[in-house]
Amino acid sequence: MAKDWNPSSWRAKAIEQVPAYPDANALADTEKRLATFPPLVFAGEARKLKRALAEVAEGRSFLLQGGDCAESFAEHGADNIRDFFRAFLQMAVVLTFGASSPVVKVGRIAGQFAKPRSSAFETKGDVTLPSYRGDIVNGIEFDEAARIPNPERQEMAYRQSAATLNLLRAFAQGGYANLDNVHQWMLGFVSGSPQAERYGQLADRISETMNFMRAIGITSETHPALRETDFFTSHEALLLGYEEAMTRVDSTSGEWYATSGHMIWIGDRTRQLENAHVEYCRGIKNPLGLKCGPTLKADDLIRLIDVLNPQNEAGRLTLITRFGHDKVAEHLPRLIRAVEREGRKVVWSCDPMHGNTITVNDYKTRPFDRILGEVEGFFDVHRAEGTHAGGIHIEMTGKDVTECTGGARPVLAEDLSDRYHTHCDPRLNANQALELSFLVAERIKKEHETLQPRQVASF
Repeated sequence: MAKDWNPSSWRAKAIEQVPAYPDANALADTEKRLATFPPLVFAGEARKLKRALAEVAEGRSFLLQGGDCAESFAEHGADNIRDFFRAFLQMAVVLTFGASSPVVKVGRIAGQFAKPRSSAFETKGDVTLPSYRGDIVNGIEFDEAARIPNPERQEMAYRQSAATLNLLRAFAQGGYANLDNVHQWMLGFVSGSPQAERYGQLADRISETMNFMRAIGITSETHPALRETDFFTSHEALLLGYEEAMTRVDSTSGEWYATSGHMIWIGDRTRQLENAHVEYCRGIKNPLGLKCGPTLKADDLIRLIDVLNPQNEAGRLTLITRFGHDKVAEHLPRLIRAVEREGRKVVWSCDPMHGNTITVNDYKTRPFDRILGEVEGFFDVHRAEGTHAGGIHIEMTGKDVTECTGGARPVLAEDLSDRYHTHCDPRLNANQALELSFLVAERIKKEHETLQPRQVASF
């Protein structure tokens, strides 16, 4: 256990991005009830993810982390979860088969409800109200009553997360992820696109391989790895009262785990070394993520790594860089060199979304070419530094949204209003996400051609 730490020790620290709940007693009562609820995930699952991420840290696997910007209560439904999972499986199989690299699959789902805000208030005309901080805190409607932080929303978020996890586990372990179904994962609106044709060709090759394996006696019935996949959940640990309530002692190890998700991360706005979010995260044993923006200094990064991963465990800490397509070459090398100089074991992952947000026709959007530019810059820097470009962290959906411009089947500026459904930031639609996965797979394959052979890929 971390020295001088307990699940509530963060409460003695300064804190950023905290909602102003008007009724402290109601908040305390909600957190007390949550502390009696069953865990959403289990310590053994978190340990399994950490072992998988250790393979990424050692350069033998690749991390695919993605999902909604902010989950909502209104859009929760089986079809939306299924379509996200289908799109995610497509991305994973493209990366696995196309790049011959094992892929660790981590969703931004079943807990990604809270959002940091650049301002505590939002103004429209003559009206100023508290900012929307995600459905776990308040409502998105620009209405005084809706914007009051309501602690009962935490219980709603818990129950939605539990239902989502139940369905995801069924999909991952119940046969939906069977590689025999690789053609069935195609979403209808993606059909006819350039990426659909490429995916169909890849799926045909996988089907031929599966037919050959059946002919020699290797089937999904005798080898469960062909019909099942490991899928993990993650979210930003922003609402610390909720996280504390979901923090439990593992009966087998006696160690503390956040049972709200397999992996949690600290955002770029809440990574202050002496503050509450770092204090909370240092004591739990889950794999952690740390968002790294342009203002992060190399020396401060090393201090954060030492606090969050004092044992220097591979797989414990993922550094999620978010600079912008035009800044990655300037900022990433100094961080990599500091980490390499100090011998720290980390996973390097690229978030090409948050640094590339612009406003077009009064809509926040992210141009696909800028997203791709940051990913390319991420790989270029790691290639130059001799380090492993370990993963990508993206905001995406299985829905046919028009939120990010560009792509092979382009979303134009005038299209943004057609299906702009996000509760917060713009997401890649399934077609754009699939295109990105092909481009990343090609880049990983290119990198592997200059390195020693890696282990055989497993889905």
